[in-house]
Amino acid sequence: MFEGFERHDIDTEDARIASFIGGSGPPLLLLHGYPQTHVAWHRLAPVLSQHYTVVATDLRGYGESRGPQQVDAAAYSKRTMARDQLAVMKHFGFHRFGLIGHDRGARVGYRLVLDHPDTVHAFVSLTVIPSAEMWARAGKAFGLGAYHWFLFAQPYDLPERLLSSDPDHFLDWTLRKMAKDPGCLSDEALAAYRAAFRRPEVRHAMMQDYRAGATADHEHDLADRAAGRVLDCPVLVLWEEGRFEGAETPLTIWQAWTTQVEGWAIPGGHLQPEEQPNIVLDAVVPFLARHLR
Repeated sequence: MFEGFERHDIDTEDARIASFIGGSGPPLLLLHGYPQTHVAWHRLAPVLSQHYTVVATDLRGYGESRGPQQVDAAAYSKRTMARDQLAVMKHFGFHRFGLIGHDRGARVGYRLVLDHPDTVHAFVSLTVIPSAEMWARAGKAFGLGAYHWFLFAQPYDLPERLLSSDPDHFLDWTLRKMAKDPGCLSDEALAAYRAAFRRPEVRHAMMQDYRAGATADHEHDLADRAAGRVLDCPVLVLWEEGRFEGAETPLTIWQAWTTQVEGWAIPGGHLQPEEQPNIVLDAVVPFLARHLR
């Protein structure tokens, strides 16, 4: 799925990040979401690599990356995970770059922009609003739809034990729920996701990611809001049609967090890079062409 890309395993602070690089041109970092791996970009990366040097990684603990296995979730804060990605890009000689993040990867992405100003030329957020904004709106509908935010944030090792009983069933259920059209997932991608999710250490990393999301990440977001810090680069945000109704949309929410932002809803479900690759590319390519040279 990543023909022409080279794999590098890059050591960072207490982690090893599996990184795949290919193409030529300005550097562009791709960060996947839960419960996936870098494979989520297999339909976008070949196209983007015609214009950019694309780096697609597995987040710390996900996929083929490795992360610490301790009980403390601080090692999976988005601040720490962002430093992983910064180290990867510096390893390849890139000190400024573009960034596209989906789901958890977008949370790592906006934290990288906030913590390391003037590092990211342009940022694309797929399906995400800031974590503090998500928690502030977490009502009944959110709790029923995104129940894993609450389940995974429970203390070690309750969710780990629950998921260990039938990892394949839980993963398949999750992907079917996320995708408006589950048939969008290729057999090869699904096999990669299952292989990763079967490993207890990967599932533990995912739980830690969400535990951090309910604690350290939330606190970091609130501190930034109180200090008036905003993303210092152009931002594009895409979200699922029908997810937000009324005057408030991800675009209006992001306006308080950015100096310049644009965005709109697109058809399909949550797995945009795999469900609607052409529509995502139609939005992302001209945005990057304006801001990433």
